[in-house]
Amino acid sequence: MSRIVVKVGSSSLTTRDGHIDPDRIGTVVDAVADARSAGDEVVLVSSGAIAAGLGPLGLSTRPRDLATQQAAASVGQGALVEFYGRRFAHHGLRVGQVLLTLDDVTRRSHYRNAHQTFAKLLELGVVPIVNENDTVATSEIRFGDNDRLAALVSHLVHADELVLLSDVDALYTGHPDLPDSRRIEVVGGEDDLAGVDVSRVGSAVGTGGMVTKVEAARIATAAGIPVVLTSAALAGEALRHGAVGTRFEPTGKRRSTRLLWLAHASETKGRLTLDDGAVRAIAERKASLLAAGVTAVDGTFTAGDPVDLVRLDGTVVARGLVNFDARELPTMVGRSSHELVELLGPEYEREVVHRDDLVVL
Repeated sequence: MSRIVVKVGSSSLTTRDGHIDPDRIGTVVDAVADARSAGDEVVLVSSGAIAAGLGPLGLSTRPRDLATQQAAASVGQGALVEFYGRRFAHHGLRVGQVLLTLDDVTRRSHYRNAHQTFAKLLELGVVPIVNENDTVATSEIRFGDNDRLAALVSHLVHADELVLLSDVDALYTGHPDLPDSRRIEVVGGEDDLAGVDVSRVGSAVGTGGMVTKVEAARIATAAGIPVVLTSAALAGEALRHGAVGTRFEPTGKRRSTRLLWLAHASETKGRLTLDDGAVRAIAERKASLLAAGVTAVDGTFTAGDPVDLVRLDGTVVARGLVNFDARELPTMVGRSSHELVELLGPEYEREVVHRDDLVVL
């Protein structure tokens, strides 16, 4: 038995005018149901909520402003899950809706709760239908696209494989329509992506093209999870482990989802410049960052925000979740822990960035 996360994009589920396409959804549902019949557990990460709301709201294209996107998601999410529920019911399967924000995979308490919810749904034989919580997510707490969301969910549920379904049957060296483009069957690492043009623009109803899918593959494979990229039309064969699409081989081992997010999907709020000693302590000794090693503070951030940690020449060394606000740090720069206790009090003795909340780039 395998645990598989399947991600399907908006363009694979909807018509050009934004309405849900029952036949396209049916293809994905049938493939997932067949995998379940074969004994596999499947989590379905589905785009399409915003796109499904365009038609009912009379919108011809995906809105750019967050408020209208959230309104479309509010209308479309119910319709999307209703379609899934009806189609899966034909196979005797129940679905459960799971809406996530970045907090759910980066904050420890939220992460534990999300993991337990998925575990119980799968134990009960339910097919989780996952989407970003577009209705309430702000621009500061968004995944940005469901490809990254799927990669992080794969890690969260301890998946054995991630299958990314798109409107393209594989990764190509260039635009698939160009005569000299060739399909890439296996990606074993970054060297296999050298010279590959993934700048293809996504559809009018989606949030990204091949760029976000390759980035999602990087995130998942860095956590030891293999990835298959192919078209929704070939979903059945992909879930039967057929020789379709492009396979991305694992490049790393499983690690904290928070660190995975920091390395691959976070948007930093500021930067801390470090002296050479602090750089060595972080990069070589895997130590925490202390105020004594910080030489400058830039940006506007609060405790718990992600920040870049940079060398004196500006090169980014690491990313981490900072323990102090931007307004507090300037008075702490360059001071030892003993000095900070005497000057500001014992609560300032703690690390600026703890090693458990830090990832070396």
